[in-house]
Amino acid sequence: MAIPAEAAQRLAYYKAEEGVGVLAPRGWHCFETYGSNGATLYVSPDPINAADLFSTSWKGFAGPVISYEVGDTSGRFAVAKTIARLFPAHKAFVEGVIAEGIEPTSSFPYGPYPADTLRYRSENVVEFWTPAQTEGLGTASRLQKSDSPISGFAILLGQEPSLIQLSIRLPSETSDLTQLIVDPTQREAARLGN
Repeated sequence: MAIPAEAAQRLAYYKAEEGVGVLAPRGWHCFETYGSNGATLYVSPDPINAADLFSTSWKGFAGPVISYEVGDTSGRFAVAKTIARLFPAHKAFVEGVIAEGIEPTSSFPYGPYPADTLRYRSENVVEFWTPAQTEGLGTASRLQKSDSPISGFAILLGQEPSLIQLSIRLPSETSDLTQLIVDPTQREAARLGN
């Protein structure tokens, strides 16, 4: 990856044994979840407690974190919810999931979150920014609202389709690394679909 040498000294590559990898600040901790619905790699400055992560009462990450999700197969419900929010060209997929009758239609609201800023790179690639203390695509990825914004991207791949989403919230002293993490991760994710 071509990144400035000074930034490279502050970053490390974190990768799940059988899954995706992502750049994040050096010295952080990572944890992967994997199942029939897909995989998620979490990277945080604090140790990640598996019991919290799998608890039904856990509210999500309150502080700095990177969440890198790949959803497919039985994860189609989460994929359909994101498609309804971001990818109107794929509305037929959402309608097919709704027709299964497993979740109510109200679980799949159409249109972007009101406060999110979106930048479409193509019909299947969108970058997003969720403001501080606001519900949005960033908080839909197990990140709680906080005093810091969340940024990232979502990419649809394949016929089914699969969804890759990166959500990132860094501490203010490392916020300059955000685009250096997002850009190469987005390029790598887009290559998965080719």
